Amino acid sequence: MREGFIEVTGGKVSYVIHNETADKIPLLVLHGGPGSSSYSLQGLKDLAIDRSVVLYDQLGCGKSDRPNDDSLWTLDRFVEEVGQVRKGLGLNKVHILGHSWGTTLAAAYYFSDPEGISSIIFSSPCLSAPLWEKDQKKNLTLLPLDVQETIKNCEENGTTDTPAFQKAIEVFNDHFVCRLKPYPEHLKQGKHFRNPHVYQVMWGPSEFTVQGNLKSFDCTTQLSEITIPTLYTCGRYDEATPESTEYFSSKTPNASFHVFEGSAHMAYIEEPEQYRQVMNEFLSQLDK
Repeated sequence: MREGFIEVTGGKVSYVIHNETADKIPLLVLHGGPGSSSYSLQGLKDLAIDRSVVLYDQLGCGKSDRPNDDSLWTLDRFVEEVGQVRKGLGLNKVHILGHSWGTTLAAAYYFSDPEGISSIIFSSPCLSAPLWEKDQKKNLTLLPLDVQETIKNCEENGTTDTPAFQKAIEVFNDHFVCRLKPYPEHLKQGKHFRNPHVYQVMWGPSEFTVQGNLKSFDCTTQLSEITIPTLYTCGRYDEATPESTEYFSSKTPNASFHVFEGSAHMAYIEEPEQYRQVMNEFLSQLDK
């Protein structure tokens, strides 16, 4: 394992490379958020059997710099950052695995600079902010009425920072984010790696109404331009619903689609062995 920092626009980002000397095309992982980190994805190092696996914390979170400059929190700058990480690590050819917001970033990066990208894995994809918002409002209707009312009232009254809202969000998360009981202790310990401010600027105060600068992001009409092998995955109970994930897959010419039947949004933690198996099978087919 090798770790270090790379200079990008706005500061330095922290990276870790597992199995750096492997011969096969490396896998670059783009974590979720915005403003989260690669902390919860560390288990993907187990994919580094015969290829390098590269994880990095995007600027503003994790072990990377946290500059106090809101002009940095834009999709275009994060796209630029991916290119700077690739250049800094010499990743001329690469597979990309994006999770959640990381799929937004993976798609936007591919459309800006597809050279050298051998495949993309869209894990629990968010490729349309309006559709994501619509899906979460639909998911809300599956929760108890008091939880629905609390979330609705807090959003309308601007009280999304209250304990009542946080308690309601925990119920939502238990259904659609991670269904493991009890919630993994090591994930709780990684909470300090997050930067909620970046999420606030780019998305907004909650999952359910997009108010940040990603509000209009929607690349569904461009998915037909992705000609490389593409894998779409999600959990059966995912925020990134199976219906929307399959819809994205249907728009992509050379795509396959897989649902993790026992998972919500964090299949790599909820069903880690099956998740790794699906990823390895996809990547191994491309090696052949």
